[in-house]
Amino acid sequence: MLRIFQKTHSLTTLNGVKFFHNSQIQFIDQAWRKKMRLPVNPNTESPLTYLPDFTYMDGRPTPLGRNQKKRIEYQRELATKIVQGIQEIDFAVDRHARIQKEKDQSRDKIIKNKLKPKGFRLLQKNDEK
Repeated sequence: MLRIFQKTHSLTTLNGVKFFHNSQIQFIDQAWRKKMRLPVNPNTESPLTYLPDFTYMDGRPTPLGRNQKKRIEYQRELATKIVQGIQEIDFAVDRHARIQKEKDQSRDKIIKNKLKPKGFRLLQKNDEK
């Protein structure tokens, strides 16, 4: 079975591990693509991916394609998640600052109540007033 399998499909052995070439992207000149700042997979980003398939000659808006709708919905979901995350971070920062302020106020209150002038110092303060 394995011999038949090896003859019909291209297997590659690397460090004793067999694996398939499951994508033609591996055969593209990746060094040139990196130098030109292009994506690894040419099918992920291109004008054909983002622009509509056709336009009306009279200027009417073109309906969105199925994949365009999916992309727009996905980007909206990402945007709402980002905004929600930023709001949570702002809330956490404000809460931390509020808790620190309350701790400082309680510490100041305790110190204020503990350190009162006693004895002759208390009499001297009353005489000054």
